[in-house]
Amino acid sequence: MFPIRDHNPSERTPYIRNLLIFLNLVMFVLTMPWAGGMTALWEDLALYPVAVTNGANLWGLVTHMFLHAGILHIAGNMLFLWVFGDNLEDQMGHLGFLVFYLACGLAAAGAQIAANPSDGIPMVGASGAIAGVMGGYLLLFPKAKVDVLAIIIIVIKIFTIPAWVMLGLWFLFQVFGSFSLMGDDGVAYWAHAGGFVAGIVLAAPVLMRRGGRSFWDRTHGHPPHPAVKYNRSRIPQVRR
Repeated sequence: MFPIRDHNPSERTPYIRNLLIFLNLVMFVLTMPWAGGMTALWEDLALYPVAVTNGANLWGLVTHMFLHAGILHIAGNMLFLWVFGDNLEDQMGHLGFLVFYLACGLAAAGAQIAANPSDGIPMVGASGAIAGVMGGYLLLFPKAKVDVLAIIIIVIKIFTIPAWVMLGLWFLFQVFGSFSLMGDDGVAYWAHAGGFVAGIVLAAPVLMRRGGRSFWDRTHGHPPHPAVKYNRSRIPQVRR
């Protein structure tokens, strides 16, 4: 289940969100063998939990957020950041959103290290930081409408659901993955869960400054500006 768009695009240009996506794409091109070929950056900039616990390669706590393992990896991460990042930047301001994003990434890395401090497998990806963006979005805009693309075996369908449903299911999947055999599939589930929780905690002061519960009452759980009404596709439906 992939988010395509929400119904409340930001009214201001999300410069930091766009910059983060640009930097991730640049680093991806540079480190791919078939593109920039600078594969040595993987060894230098990835996060090694066992190294950090021994006080080495501490820069990896930040630099790992800008490395990705493949096209699907970066495409999925950048899609989630594109959909959910702009409204948070609108509420936090450009600098505030950048600090929030990096802090969530650090919290995610900390959660993964705490779960397996002796792990020598390199950790890469912006997933933890973006999980924090999703957690903050859930806290501030739980009832925002999100269009998602659901793929169930051979059935492909686009439908609209509240943000709390989509993000809540995503978080439960990360928790399930952390405690199950899925944790051996190379996905940093603890980082995802830790980043998500950090996003909720770090976005709480923003909610309180907006009035807490009264902010939800005024906005009905949506970003505080009118929603966009998208036209239905004119492509005719063809029955099987």
